[in-house]
Amino acid sequence: MSEGDESMSEREEQEQRNGSGLDYIMSLESVPSRLPPHLELFKTRVLCTNDAPLHTDTIQYSGAYAILGVDNSVRLDNFCENFKVEVKRLTHSDMEFDMIGIDPAIANAFRRILIAEVPTMAIERVYIANNTSVVQDEVLSHRLGLVPIRADPRLFEYPENAGDDKNEKNTIVFKLHVRCQVGQPRITVKSDKLKWLPNGSELPCEDAKPNAGSKPKTFTSFTCSQDSLPEFSSNPPGLTYSDIILAKLGPGQEIELEAHAVKGIGKTHAKWSPVATAWYRMLPEVVLLEDVEDELAEELKNKCPVNVFDIEDIGKGRRAKVARPRDCTLCRECIRGGKEWEDRVSLRRVKDHFIFTIESTGALPPEVLFTEAVKILEDKCERVITELS
Repeated sequence: MSEGDESMSEREEQEQRNGSGLDYIMSLESVPSRLPPHLELFKTRVLCTNDAPLHTDTIQYSGAYAILGVDNSVRLDNFCENFKVEVKRLTHSDMEFDMIGIDPAIANAFRRILIAEVPTMAIERVYIANNTSVVQDEVLSHRLGLVPIRADPRLFEYPENAGDDKNEKNTIVFKLHVRCQVGQPRITVKSDKLKWLPNGSELPCEDAKPNAGSKPKTFTSFTCSQDSLPEFSSNPPGLTYSDIILAKLGPGQEIELEAHAVKGIGKTHAKWSPVATAWYRMLPEVVLLEDVEDELAEELKNKCPVNVFDIEDIGKGRRAKVARPRDCTLCRECIRGGKEWEDRVSLRRVKDHFIFTIESTGALPPEVLFTEAVKILEDKCERVITELS
């Protein structure tokens, strides 16, 4: 055996004893296993200065820190370990929760899906039999379309799935008939005057020919009453808010109409959007780089308009502390007044920690809306995988 072969076998034996070659290199004391503190800060935080925020981009390239021996690739096990959802506030109409360990693109995808792709029920067709009010037919129809409907859209089908058939599975019918009697004061017509018609439309079609011995043809073709269906027996469709003003009638004026609600998404029209709004912001991080004491501590506390700072006693004096960093709105008042304040206070945002807020219109609870958004994103991912496979 030659000397070259012997040295090769020795290296292979050394690698086998120490694992793979990369593991052996990473085990050396001179090779760092994590990023230096300043690079870790730039990677995970947005630094907010008087002029502009710094290091706002997210570093996605897997080999960005390869020269330091740090793997920056996205790994499923790391994501599962770091990802968390923590609910901070939950009511019947709004929800605030923290999404930790995700990329801004994913958070923005949830926001866009909540606004434009989670379906709801909204009034799409309005059949006006009589309207002598000062509100034009088109304006009244538009106002009716924006009234939130309290009905679970998961129990209904999209109208295009049934063609022109308007049945109990894809349509909810409401009736409005209000008249202000002559000699009476003006009345305000509110959304509580809209009454649900479980048997469907009661107005005859204009093109329907009268036929003795049979019921006149209406704008819907229900095969059964909706209140006989088990899904509506305990929770019938209705309106989220009963005090929305639709019109005002003077003496002798009258409104008679039918409003038909169907299933749709906000991408088609904003009236189908299930949220009043949905937004997120990165978690604020306020750090005192040095002790701020006595008069400076009082000045710092008075600078902040949202009362982020408090003052604590330290025996010989008083010292400022960060008490409510989550309330910081990044107004930067605390770092204005010269470079010395920038050297005392550091304002940051955590890049992978998002404070998410959902305000529901009332069709579905906010926690259900977020669950539906997750399902929609999952379906999109499955379609992409199917197309690529």
